[in-house]
Amino acid sequence: MKLVIAIIKPFKLEDVRDALTSVGIHGMTVTEVKGYGRQKGHTEIYRGAEYAVHFLPKVRLEIAVPTDRVDKVIDAVTQSAKTGQIGDGKIFVTPIDRALRIRTGETDNDAL
Repeated sequence: MKLVIAIIKPFKLEDVRDALTSVGIHGMTVTEVKGYGRQKGHTEIYRGAEYAVHFLPKVRLEIAVPTDRVDKVIDAVTQSAKTGQIGDGKIFVTPIDRALRIRTGETDNDAL
């Protein structure tokens, strides 16, 4: 089992959700986060004053999947979240040692 973590632009969330549903992924955890990468923020004007925004709003997705479905998930996220502009995001894949569904006691792939 793997945990796919994707950091994407907030307005792409529904597109990514639809793409994941189309490849058979029906669950994920979504967190609103802030951060920056190479784009290092930007400046905005508010009430005539210019100020720097160092941390940009992003969405963090966590998707637990069986190992054999990781490539499909990565492809779905990449294709649906891509705008071609700087700040499209990142995808990280980490191993999951154990999973347990609390309600039923199912473990590992059955728990996903």
